[in-house]
Amino acid sequence: MKFEEKPLIGMVHLKPLPGSYLYQDNFDEVIEHALREAKKLEKAGFDALMIENFNDVPFPKTVEPITVASMSIVAKAIKEEVSLPLGINVLRNDAIAAYSIAYTVKADFIRVNVLSGVAYTDQGIIEGAAHQLARLRKLLPSKIKVFADVHVKHAYHFGDFEEALGDTAERGLADALIISGKRTGSEVELEKLKLAKELSSVPVLVGSGTTYENLPKLWKYADGFIIGTWIKRDGNVKNDIDPERVEKIVKLAEKLRKKT
Repeated sequence: MKFEEKPLIGMVHLKPLPGSYLYQDNFDEVIEHALREAKKLEKAGFDALMIENFNDVPFPKTVEPITVASMSIVAKAIKEEVSLPLGINVLRNDAIAAYSIAYTVKADFIRVNVLSGVAYTDQGIIEGAAHQLARLRKLLPSKIKVFADVHVKHAYHFGDFEEALGDTAERGLADALIISGKRTGSEVELEKLKLAKELSSVPVLVGSGTTYENLPKLWKYADGFIIGTWIKRDGNVKNDIDPERVEKIVKLAEKLRKKT
């Protein structure tokens, strides 16, 4: 991915995986569904995709081995059939699992919800994973990039946002920062995005709430966009990806690139 081109990263929300409470004993369908969704993004011209165990609610802080195994198989299947750069996010905050999966399937990046600091969430108190992840990256060197949230969604944060920007990039060693709204699909606060872009020494991505309507407004202040909700049918995160929506937002991004 080239951040100077402001890449669009599409989310592939996996169906409930083995070991989760909503799993339906249908792992073959889980893989097939993930492949269909990934291929829609590739066909439309998205720049990258990321898989996430989005439907494994309620989430643990760190996942069981069955989740790591399941996501590895899905990721490997996508890697073999889809040419886009691949990212891994393991909810709620299993950076070690995400990097392990990415390393074994030769993925390109991971997302870490709480790399530095502390967040109060519906899973309880989540502490940063920067030290443990840095040790693993030293043990298993790779080109895998770490995209880290600053004041992640679905959480309360007691520290200063500006300080968190520096802590995540400089002390947490993130390769890119993610700025999101308060919840899945919520638009990012423009002032926070502007501040992140102004102060950050690494690329800044919008992590939630990007739509066809607000992409032109956000374009100036971000180096990339992680898009999940708007590209679903009717803009409903519970639905499958809508091919018409992904094509529409890709065409808009292409127009915006030509203007900059």
